[in-house]
Amino acid sequence: MENRDIEAAVQKIVQELEMKSAMNLKLATALIGQVEKKAEEMGVKAVVAVSDASGRPVAVHCMDGAYIGSYDVALNKTYTAVAFQMPTDRLAALAAPGGELYGIQNTNDGKIVIFGGGEPLYRGDLMIGALGVSGGTAEQDTMLGRYGKNKLKDVIAWK
Repeated sequence: MENRDIEAAVQKIVQELEMKSAMNLKLATALIGQVEKKAEEMGVKAVVAVSDASGRPVAVHCMDGAYIGSYDVALNKTYTAVAFQMPTDRLAALAAPGGELYGIQNTNDGKIVIFGGGEPLYRGDLMIGALGVSGGTAEQDTMLGRYGKNKLKDVIAWK
């Protein structure tokens, strides 16, 4: 086997691994669908967004009757969860008055959200993106975000 053949085989394996670990449209919409079902059960009209590991939106669904303002909030929750590699409700505690990150929400052109509903998404140890939910109370958004994060493993198995 020549070096070119070996390099091509290695490249193919790397690409396959990247595809299996990356956030894509099929995975994002499947996850959003599961979160939407749970939101309906709870009576919440939400906007549910998924971004990739760079914070770039992959999919956003606006449930019928969701607040217009929830669109930007859901997207910014995904950005925040990716940017700080933590759930947005955890960042809220750090950003409270007297907290070590007090005022963080005033950075990044106002894209930082410091209330629940944003969750980083991992496949094993690799962060593949984030989920952002907005439309309910902070408690409902937090619950739906955690639900989605925990449902990811099942969604990956289905895909």
